[in-house]
Amino acid sequence: MKFTMKQLPEDEKPYEKSLLLGVRALTDAELLAVILRTGSQGVSALDLAKSVLNAPAAQKGLLGLHQLTVNDLMKLHGIGKVKAIQIKCILELSRRIAKESSRAGLSFLHPSTIADYYMEDLRHSSQEQVVLMMLNAKCRLLGDKVISKGTATGSMISPREIFLEALHYQAVSIVLVHNHPSGDPSPSSDDRLLTRRVQNAGDMLGIPLLDHVILGDHSYISFKEQDLM
Repeated sequence: MKFTMKQLPEDEKPYEKSLLLGVRALTDAELLAVILRTGSQGVSALDLAKSVLNAPAAQKGLLGLHQLTVNDLMKLHGIGKVKAIQIKCILELSRRIAKESSRAGLSFLHPSTIADYYMEDLRHSSQEQVVLMMLNAKCRLLGDKVISKGTATGSMISPREIFLEALHYQAVSIVLVHNHPSGDPSPSSDDRLLTRRVQNAGDMLGIPLLDHVILGDHSYISFKEQDLM
């Protein structure tokens, strides 16, 4: 039997429950119900939240939400454009908070640190993205920028663009990071060519390329670790 939010027992109402026990006591569905605020005709916000968490995706629950687009969410009964965007915005906000928290004090000298930092950003992407990391003398991140989307070929990425960005940030060194949507991080011939071109340009300009890290699905390959550069 389904109930509206008003008909639920007091200790099961997300707002009241959070006031009484704190937000950590709320289930995933209850947290999402608070964000959605209202349900739709004949469906409470809590039931709506549960349907979102069980929506068709590779993974159920919170992790599955990252795989759902706005259009995917709008196919669910009771989810319109506004609610779909609300859900995607809260996911993006939580991702940025987590990333900023992990960035503080991190040294990007080790490939495993780089892979951990970018894994959740890139492993869900359906297309290749190449990220330029700009580092200071202590290998801390000054800034990063997506310099290419699509196939990472040497002809599509200009070393000039890379080093103009690096000079703008006054970077001491740089690292390239990109993903393989297939999940297999093994470097292609284009990956090797790109690395050589950027490495040669960096050596001439005095802004060395420290590494090129390729991300797969919970896996990575470092050119530095593999002695490929």
